[in-house]
Amino acid sequence: MKQFLDHGTSLQKVRKALDEATEVLGTDHFARETFFTDGSKIYLHMKASGDAILELLSGGQWVIASIIQQLAERIEFHKPTGLARRWYPMGRDGLVVLDPLVSFGRPTIVGRGIATAIVYDFYLGENRNPRSVHSWMGLNRKEARAAIEFEESLAA
Repeated sequence: MKQFLDHGTSLQKVRKALDEATEVLGTDHFARETFFTDGSKIYLHMKASGDAILELLSGGQWVIASIIQQLAERIEFHKPTGLARRWYPMGRDGLVVLDPLVSFGRPTIVGRGIATAIVYDFYLGENRNPRSVHSWMGLNRKEARAAIEFEESLAA
């Protein structure tokens, strides 16, 4: 639900979408691989309906699955439960992950557990010198650059 709110979807709209989804699926939360957003709309992946995607709060409008599914590829789901497990905001190869089991869900460098905000603060403190960042923090250039780019994208 937080992802929808972080993308600017109003709480009222999220609640209405959840009510609609409860009627369709009988589920009472969004933490399943069947829900995702493009930042303004909330979608429901209907596997039982031939892998179709329904746009919630649209009066039952169906959307082109292949385009919307590309957005969902940034989320890793736990196979047994179907619940969202990790989010890769820059894509699976982007080196930044949000994992609720690492650093309380703050954005971190994949496999390192180092918060991107800490890397960025160090970068700013070193007069925007990425060499200082990766040498002092023990990161390779790609890891440091990914953290810096991610944090800068938040400010944009």
